[in-house]
Formats: sequence, structure tokens, C-alpha cells
Amino acid sequence: MANAYESMTTEELDAAIVALEQEADQIRAQGLKLDMARGKPSPEQVALSKPMLDVITSATPLEDGGAFVDNYGTPEGLPSARRLAAQILDVDPANVVVSGSSSLNLMHDLVTHAFTNGVAGNKPFYQQGQVKWLCPAPGYDRHFGVTAHLGIKNVPVPMTDEGPDMDVVQRLVESDPSVKGIWCVPKYANPTGITYSDSVVRRFAALRPAAPDFRIYWDNAYVVHCFGEKDDQLLNIFDALEEAGNRDLVYEFGSTAKVTFPSSGIAYVTASPADMAEIRKAFQVERVSAEKFSQLAHALYLKDLDGVRAHMRKHAAIVGPRFALVEQKLSDGLGGLGVATWTHPHGGYFVSFDGPEGSARRIVKLMADLGVKLTPAGATWPYGEDPKDNNIRIAPTYPSLEDLGAALDVFVVAVKLVSAKIARDAR
Repeated sequence: MANAYESMTTEELDAAIVALEQEADQIRAQGLKLDMARGKPSPEQVALSKPMLDVITSATPLEDGGAFVDNYGTPEGLPSARRLAAQILDVDPANVVVSGSSSLNLMHDLVTHAFTNGVAGNKPFYQQGQVKWLCPAPGYDRHFGVTAHLGIKNVPVPMTDEGPDMDVVQRLVESDPSVKGIWCVPKYANPTGITYSDSVVRRFAALRPAAPDFRIYWDNAYVVHCFGEKDDQLLNIFDALEEAGNRDLVYEFGSTAKVTFPSSGIAYVTASPADMAEIRKAFQVERVSAEKFSQLAHALYLKDLDGVRAHMRKHAAIVGPRFALVEQKLSDGLGGLGVATWTHPHGGYFVSFDGPEGSARRIVKLMADLGVKLTPAGATWPYGEDPKDNNIRIAPTYPSLEDLGAALDVFVVAVKLVSAKIARDAR
């Protein structure tokens, strides 16, 4: 679709800019203070889990499958919590560790372990010179921050509608022994909302890395987070590994951070038996015991995968209308202008928006000036360096519907004004 502003005469374009600047001035005068910066559950979503606070009382038996909830021990997590996590990820409970409330902590711990102690008997990363990590982009800024913090070189990999560009991934992983890992959000990816196709999952499973200590960090954060009528289906990476004759290649992570309480959920990791033995050994150094009361509460409240799905349908009733509003506002405001594209996810927490090249920083700055906070431009790329400066992550879950609608109205004006000025500057 042709860019409407580029098709205007100079007089028409100047008039459009004047009109849009007047709209911006009117918005600025309202003194708005709206926040669409991070993908947080709304207060209504968090309230769904308040009944979980009542499932443990002084009369609750504090024993779980032979494990004592009220004393040291069971660093791998309570049996009931491990069964629940295994059902969510569709893996063997024997290969699951439940620990803490944040899967990002688990990822950080394992990257740090690889850096200081090595993986599978190989030299620690710090003894191997410069090591690299593949970062599908646009992607999750906190992932990129973990590896960047350790001095690992983040290498962007283009994203497609089916997942990372596997020709690029395969070439780098199989030819360069300094490539040690890749970040993946395989279902309802952050921020694009796409789910990796079966072909992409199978190509990941069939990789033959040049580095024996290469691992795929499979962050399945949104495995149960469908808000539409149709839930995307993600091929089980461990089934694909078995088909491909591979084994020690994947660490898979998850948590209930956006299922129950964001700061007080349960987090878990699974991998091959050999990798899990190493993970348990590494974790034993810093974990005398899991935090087991939270684990017990989750197991008693959610019970099993059916319970999780029933709970997530309540989330969907709250989240779905917010994403529908994003689609409506962007389509009505920008759909016929040819200046932007955006994703249309069935689940997850984000919409990925692409404006004209060179627009993202200007849009985010203008939005802040108009009273709406967005995720920083460039955040979806390693080191904050978006090569086209055109991608913006929209996070619609936290604001009320009323505030979200107001913020999106401002966003439409900002995109139009910046796009029009870019078209004028190009003349």
C-alpha cells in the first residue's frame, strides 16, 4: 500500500502537518499520564488469583509426596509443583526443577553457570575468549540484557512470520563454535505474538552445533496465554529432538508470573536428563531449599493443566478486549495510510508495530511529550540498536480499557504526525 503522505502534494502535506500539530497541542493540554510501557497483568487479572491466598491455613498438611513444606530440603521443588509444571510444558516431571518465582532468574543463573563453570564438561565461557549469543529480533529486551551484562556478544537474527530466520540460525550455529546460545520465545513471541511453525521447531531440533556447549534457551512464557478463539499449537521441542536424534540441546523455561501473581508465582526449567543432572548440581550450590509454600499453594489452587486452562480463560476475558481495541484503533486510525504494519496475535502480551524507517524514536519521544509512556524505542533489539528505527512494542494489558483507548488515540496522532514529517523531510 502506497504511503498516503508521500502521495500528497507539498501543499496538502503541509496542511496535514498543521492539522496534526493542532491535534497534538490539544492532547498536550489535557495533561495525560498514561503508561503502556511494560507487559504487566492488569489489577483485574491479578485479582483473579486472590482465592489462592486462602488455600493454605494453619490446618493444611505441610507434607507433599514425602517432602516437608515447612523445613529444608527438596531443592528441586515439591512433587506436586513439578507435576503441575510438567503438565504445562508437556514433559516428564522427573526432568523438571521448580525454583523461585521468576524464569528470568533461572535463565540468568544458567547463563552465569555456563560463563563461570562451563556446560557439559566444556571450558567456562570466560576462558574461551569472545563468545556470541543469537538474539531473534524484534525480541525480548530482558533476554538481551542478561547476555550483554556478562559481556557476551549479542548477534541479532531476523524474525519471520514463522519464527527466527532458520537459514541464518543454522549457518551461524553450525559454522561458528563461538556461538553458544540463542534466545527463543516460541509461542506468542515477545513482541511479535507469532508462534514458531512446526518447520522452524524441527529445524531447531535438527541443529548440529559447532560448539558442544551450545544450548537453545526456549522461554515458553506464554504457553497457556491464548486470548482468542483459536489457540496456536506449538510443536513440543523435545518430541522434535527425539525425531531428529538429538538430545542435549534445549533448556525450556516457564513460570506462572502472568498466570497468578507476577511477583509470587512459581518458575521452572526442564531439559534432557543429562542437562538436568548438571542443572541440579549447579543449583545445589545456591539453593538449600525451594520456597515451598508458594509451590504448595499453586498446586492446591490450580491442581492440574485443566485447572490452569480454566483459570486462563478468565484472563482471556479480560485481555482479549484490550487486544481487540488495539486492532480497532490502529485499523481505524492508520489502516488506509500505508505508513505502518502491526501484528495480530492470538495470545501473549504484546503487539509489534512497525512505522516508517526512522520513526520509532521520534514517535516514542512525542508520545512522552503528550503524556503517554511507551517501551523505549530500540528495546526490541540487542543493545537498543534497531537498524531501521521503526519497531515499537505495544503493551496493552495493564491500562484500563478507557485509558488504553485514550493512549491509542494519542498513538495514532503521533504516528501520523511523525510519518507526515518524515515524508516532508524526504522532499
